[in-house]
Amino acid sequence: MTVILTGPEIVSQHRKRRILIDPFDENAVNPNSYNFRLGDRLKVYDSFPVDPKVPNSCSEIEVPRGGYVLEAHRLYLAHTLEQLGSPYYAPTFAARSSVARLGLFINLSASLGDIGFFGQWTLQLFPAHPVRLYPGMRIGQMMWWQPVGEIAIYDGKYQGSKGPTSTLIHRDFEVREPDGVEVVG
Repeated sequence: MTVILTGPEIVSQHRKRRILIDPFDENAVNPNSYNFRLGDRLKVYDSFPVDPKVPNSCSEIEVPRGGYVLEAHRLYLAHTLEQLGSPYYAPTFAARSSVARLGLFINLSASLGDIGFFGQWTLQLFPAHPVRLYPGMRIGQMMWWQPVGEIAIYDGKYQGSKGPTSTLIHRDFEVREPDGVEVVG
């Protein structure tokens, strides 16, 4: 059985420190989610193709108060203003429907977070056409789900992220099995 937390339960669990949101705004609580805001920085990859075996060069863009126009069909890495996470619940996130109606994807395929992750979440922004964004705008919503079974706390390479974090998949290629065989992705 899958159980999503309601808005009042999100507030209750936040007060008990079982859901961590910093800064927390009770006005951002929805019936079964929490609206998070866009941070003030973006990253874009500098050259192509991007290669998963090596660190890829990125440029950082500051999003001014007057907004920044995203180019159509280009990937931008952004971040949540808030740090969010939980050692008790599995988080997922999605765009607010109002943002999706602008033609903006905020998550290409990585909407499930790990239990125990806490930090600013990296968003994968992909606009269908040019879209202006503003720092601090409510861009997405996070939901928390009750797990079934023993909880294993996340202790991975993105723990404690701050700002938009480009891929660290190249670290996966550094892992070797006991027989010396390289682990791929």
